[in-house]
Amino acid sequence: MADIDEQRRKVEELKKKILLQKQKAANPELTANAEAERKADEEARTRAETERKKAEEESRRKLEEARARAQHLEAEQRKKVEEEAKRQAEAEARERAEIADRLRREDDARRAATEAERRRREEGSRSLPVASNPHSLQAYAQALKQALSDGVVSKDESVLLATLRKSLGISQQEHEALEQELQLETYLEAIVEGWRDGSITPEDSEKLDNLRENFKISAEEHLRLEKQVRQEILKHR
Repeated sequence: MADIDEQRRKVEELKKKILLQKQKAANPELTANAEAERKADEEARTRAETERKKAEEESRRKLEEARARAQHLEAEQRKKVEEEAKRQAEAEARERAEIADRLRREDDARRAATEAERRRREEGSRSLPVASNPHSLQAYAQALKQALSDGVVSKDESVLLATLRKSLGISQQEHEALEQELQLETYLEAIVEGWRDGSITPEDSEKLDNLRENFKISAEEHLRLEKQVRQEILKHR
């Protein structure tokens, strides 16, 4: 069927050419006008085809540009999401590291305090006088340490302690030995508490100064105790 249509088209074109040749032979001027119209028509069709192709090309170009912009925006958005996820992961990692470090420092401080307390007790046990009643001595030591906790024993506390010593049978010698030991223990605990976060704050320094003055602790004794605490903390890191 397609071959028949093609043959018909060729026949029609041939007929038009024959007719055009006859018209040209019969009337050259008419033929020239027809040729001019034909050329004009062909030029118009050519221009139309050119414009159509240009329009298609422009449309294709705009479509490609739009697609490229969309891909760029998508890539930028994906990059922002990835960067935000990375920042959050890094922040969470830093937070976990800080928590772990703080827990480690607290654990180191506790171990240092425990070790310092053990050594202090070993050193103090050799010079501590033995009371006739160890339970009484222990009970008095607890009351005395409570009174020494703020660094100052008030008049009322002194009266109460004297009454307690008398009722428990604690001698003045035992009281003085316990007081000296518990002052060092209280001061040592203050040093450990101050170094818990790795450095001494102004508030900690002021507290230690007050305790050192009230307990008559020498600078040499302070440096020895502070060095001991810091060594214990560094040893467990």
